[in-house]
Amino acid sequence: MSDPQIRRIAVLSGDGIGPEVTFWGIKALKMVAKGFNHQFIFEKGLIGHAAIEETGKPLPEETISICKGAHAILLGAVGHPKYDNDPSAKVRPEQGLLKIRKELGLYANLRPIKIFESLLGASSLKEEILKGTDILFYRELTGGIYFGKREKSLDGKTAYDTMSYSEMEVERITRMAFEAAQKRNGIVHSVDKANVLDSSRLWRATVNKIANEYPDVQLNHMFVDNMAMQLIRDPKQFDVVITGNMFGDILTDEASQISGSLGLLPSASLGKHVGLFEPVHGSAPDIAGKNKANPMATILSAAMLLRHAFDMEEEAAIVETAISDVLNKGYRTTDLANENTDQEMILGTDQIGNQIMEVLESKLFQSVVI
Repeated sequence: MSDPQIRRIAVLSGDGIGPEVTFWGIKALKMVAKGFNHQFIFEKGLIGHAAIEETGKPLPEETISICKGAHAILLGAVGHPKYDNDPSAKVRPEQGLLKIRKELGLYANLRPIKIFESLLGASSLKEEILKGTDILFYRELTGGIYFGKREKSLDGKTAYDTMSYSEMEVERITRMAFEAAQKRNGIVHSVDKANVLDSSRLWRATVNKIANEYPDVQLNHMFVDNMAMQLIRDPKQFDVVITGNMFGDILTDEASQISGSLGLLPSASLGKHVGLFEPVHGSAPDIAGKNKANPMATILSAAMLLRHAFDMEEEAAIVETAISDVLNKGYRTTDLANENTDQEMILGTDQIGNQIMEVLESKLFQSVVI
């Protein structure tokens, strides 16, 4: 039976390896649409360095319009090395990413940290510490130090950035995290620095207030420095983790070592309306165009898009299982390989992408009656 609803997906490939990996995310979505008789329409927009080169702006109005007219957004990566070496640059690719979050009210960043059994040996941590880890991070995305007041002195020798949070900003992401915990193991860890920062004391007080509405969820508070240690010491203790913008940025990159590589980490940025889905990794300009990028994080981000934007749990699970099956066969990208990996099993972007699509196609057309 055909699905009559047309769903529009904005595609912002961005910079560096972005176009390479979003190619495979789109391909997975198209295959799912065919297998389940969904109708997906893809519309491309510019963001980041690519947008600056063409329009002079990191986020053109046309891209904002495309995103606001979409049901979901798939993003590749943003960033270019020319700006890293020029701190005085007024227009920067990352401004496009920050602006789109504000424009679309994307206040909650979801980052799942889950272990593929076949990759237990890919992490630098011991297998017995990692096995069974399944964490869902909720990072507040539109407040905190990245958006607070900032200034540099006239002589350029002093600068400050302000970490600011309102009750409303903390309340809305806290509710989202607690509702997720109710569907999981019922444990929330809230991460702050309330022993030092006033903004964290407000954060903690607000989380405590909201926690009263969810008596079936266990709340634990943890200072961010302790959290950084505990993630490595005993990651299995965590279920849902909620934290502010900068702390979440740092901790989820640290947590990438649990999975073995940033190339495996998807994310979703959600608000009241359209959601944005992207890999956690950056634009990796050093390997752009060299067929070395790992497309799995983007394909997993496409699965999150199916789950969170379209409520397509079965479709999302099939995509995730296809990646798991390919990894179980022993195939690896360079970032996942180690000294014990057979060189013939180390594949480039296109080769691993094709392997995943072959398995996905097999699963879709065996399990779905057309």
